[in-house]
Amino acid sequence: MAVEALLLLSFGGPERPEDVMPFLENVTRGRGVPPERLAEVAQHYLHFGGVSPINALNLDIIKAIEAEFASRGIDLPVYFGNRNWHPMVEETVERMRADGIGSALVFPTSAWGGYSGCRQYHEDIVRARAAVADAPELVKLRQYYDHPLLIEAFADGIRAAVESLPAERRAGARLVFTAHSIPVSADDASGPPGERALYSRQVAESARLCAAATGFDDYDVVWQSRSGPPQVPWLEPDIVDHLDALGERGVDAVVICPVGFVSDHLEVIWDLDNEAKERAAELGMAFARAATPGPDPRFARMVADLVQEYREGAAPERLSAMPGLGCTVNGVPCVVGCCELPARPAQRPVAR
Repeated sequence: MAVEALLLLSFGGPERPEDVMPFLENVTRGRGVPPERLAEVAQHYLHFGGVSPINALNLDIIKAIEAEFASRGIDLPVYFGNRNWHPMVEETVERMRADGIGSALVFPTSAWGGYSGCRQYHEDIVRARAAVADAPELVKLRQYYDHPLLIEAFADGIRAAVESLPAERRAGARLVFTAHSIPVSADDASGPPGERALYSRQVAESARLCAAATGFDDYDVVWQSRSGPPQVPWLEPDIVDHLDALGERGVDAVVICPVGFVSDHLEVIWDLDNEAKERAAELGMAFARAATPGPDPRFARMVADLVQEYREGAAPERLSAMPGLGCTVNGVPCVVGCCELPARPAQRPVAR
């Protein structure tokens, strides 16, 4: 399909204190999350003045994509829409239609398979198109968890984090990769039939590629930002619990790579830069956190590569033989039964 624009589709976040609760209500609508849990999470946002960094970071990414497009002669305007906060994707698709856009590629700010990582973006596309008469055709770009430029950017972040540790502790530093936890049932349902647990396997593969690129033979993959009821099993271990386990083993330095996040979302700056860092300090453990790749120029280059790959029908640039799915038209699932949400609404994950 010939395309006339690119839509960057993301999660959204509040930009002032009075936005926080309406935003959280949007995120959790229909999931039965108790008000006290929302109030607890709201405090994380209010700790940073009620402003999530995600919208500003996405706008920076868009500027970098526009510059990369210009350097390559890619004549596509770039639009911005969100699932949970303004600019809402429905509003953006309406503006695209008014601008005369008949078809567009969609770049999601999630590299993964799974319900929250992929299928929910398809649902966003369906919902937005249903809300707009004569809506543009929308083609979601594929999953990119193993794109060489993404791995390179993460790897350089790991190297810089190691160098930031005290010199005498670098050799013994433990590399720990972290991604957003989801319910075990949601992970079990991620991927097409016959390729289940796709989310956790893709995270593990990205971690393996990053570790190999930085010369680490031994490392850990853990999870963060659990938000579900305690009786529901989620992917474990949690990052803070894992730091306790490392402390018991005598580890005195840790490098955390948030491989599950493309930018410094609130979960990164709260769960890692605050909670995990504070716990490491209590354990006497040197702590360094690798940068996320969103601000790196290679991220915009990757987006442009994905656009050209689709438009030119080129072979995907990938470092893994694992499934790299997610590219469909107008929100149609990749295959029947792919990444369906388990039936219990209270278990719906909040991963990016």
